[in-house]
Amino acid sequence: MPKRLGKFELPTKVVLDEATKTDVYAKFTASPFESGYGHTFGNSFRRVLLSSIEGAAISSVKIDGVDHEFQSLDGVVEDVSEIILNLKRILLVSHKREPVTLLLEIEKEGEITAGDIRPDSNIEIQNPDQVILTTDKKRRISAELEITVGRGFCLGEDLKKENQPIGMINVDALYSPVTLVKYSVENTRVGQMTDFD
Repeated sequence: MPKRLGKFELPTKVVLDEATKTDVYAKFTASPFESGYGHTFGNSFRRVLLSSIEGAAISSVKIDGVDHEFQSLDGVVEDVSEIILNLKRILLVSHKREPVTLLLEIEKEGEITAGDIRPDSNIEIQNPDQVILTTDKKRRISAELEITVGRGFCLGEDLKKENQPIGMINVDALYSPVTLVKYSVENTRVGQMTDFD
């Protein structure tokens, strides 16, 4: 079939599916695209959403009584490596581009969550129920969490600073606020033509 000359068909609207929208998920539909361009645009949008949107993440942590990440703490169920994995699951929004230090200072028995972190006007914690660690007896926990803004993924060793204090543990930072993107392409109709994406 010969290619159509003239107007190049581009999406006239992007529609949000309100029925599936949640705090962490949204489904959008864009149409019509010229035949074959649905995959081109879909893959490009997916790559941009996953790698190029700025976000905030915990990039280093200093826990009182801890010198390295392969240590364990008396009275704490998780070892330091597990605590770091839990810290990486905390979802953050930063209203400041410079690094911000958050403090976790608490004395209790049981689960200690992201909601126990001392509030800061520059940082919003999106999942305050995220468990950081669990104590099996009443004990004091004190930690400093450094929050930085960036794009994509950054290894903890790449975030290491000169003259970094002993006990400061760098954390692999996933800055992207978008963690999963899927797209699908279906045929759609424009007038009498049915070979659009």
